[in-house]
Amino acid sequence: MEQVGGFENGRHRSTTRPCNVDTCETRRSNRSMSIPLLRATTKLGRVSRSVKKQARNGRTIAMAATSDAKSWLQEDDRRMLHVVFRVGDLEASKNFYTKCLGMKETRSRDVPEGKYTNVFYGYDGEETNFAMELTYNYGVDSYDLGTGFGHFGVATEDVFALAKKIEQNGGKIVRPPGPVKGGTRNIAFAQDPSGYKWELIEREKLGKEPFAQVMLRVGDLQKSIDYYQDVLGMKLLRTRENPEYKYSLAFMGYGEEEDNTVIELTYNWDQSEYEKGNAYGQIAISTKDVYKSAEQIKAAGGQVVREAGPVPGIGTKVLATVDPDGWKTVLVDNEDFLNELK
Repeated sequence: MEQVGGFENGRHRSTTRPCNVDTCETRRSNRSMSIPLLRATTKLGRVSRSVKKQARNGRTIAMAATSDAKSWLQEDDRRMLHVVFRVGDLEASKNFYTKCLGMKETRSRDVPEGKYTNVFYGYDGEETNFAMELTYNYGVDSYDLGTGFGHFGVATEDVFALAKKIEQNGGKIVRPPGPVKGGTRNIAFAQDPSGYKWELIEREKLGKEPFAQVMLRVGDLQKSIDYYQDVLGMKLLRTRENPEYKYSLAFMGYGEEEDNTVIELTYNWDQSEYEKGNAYGQIAISTKDVYKSAEQIKAAGGQVVREAGPVPGIGTKVLATVDPDGWKTVLVDNEDFLNELK
């Protein structure tokens, strides 16, 4: 039954009337559900507010991390140290790089337990100039250069004279001196005993770094430019397009080309993938702190393939990262690197 109240002739009237069973059950059910439902709704609201707060905090932390990463990129004093590649004959390589290209051996180390030898060549001391780290693995006399690695480059005031010197000392010229396609500047190409090509680049005046460039082929030029700028902190020095031969170039580095070795990124318009081979290794870059650089690289969206830490047996702290095409760069603690040179 349902109680019904009212007034009649100034008096309170209370009567009862039949209650529909379904209606009464529904009302009792609604009353019984209202408290738990209210509690659940309140709890859900608190959870929702908590999630939103966490999201805001996450965005704040991410923004702070990105800001710190950019600050460290500007604060860090990076420069290109050396390029690593494998050779099958150390003596033949020494003859080519010293007698043909005029470099000098800066240092070497033999690691019998690892069954390899490293020899460094360059045009001046490694404290200031770029170098090559040639790696000879005991018993391995040849390597696959793949299709992705392009060439190295050396600057000279006279391409014809350098090409002649190379041939006179037993080296091989695979592209005779002459104007570059579509231009007037003279170039030539030489090849070392392991098959690595060297572009001889004519310049009116030489700066402090004759070792001009390392050329690598990439599948997406803009993605590569973004990586070398945002992740490694290099500058885009210049670009060039050649519609006739369907390729584009971008030159990346830490300083002007006359005084610094740079990376030449080559994008062929009709190709996006290349074979790496097992001959070319990596480029080494200096950093003031490998641990901060590792965090900066990750915050910038780069991939760290070797976490920051000391190299076993040597102690030098390093980290490794790869670009969108898989080309490896190793960042080396600058203080540890200078100690290696002592």
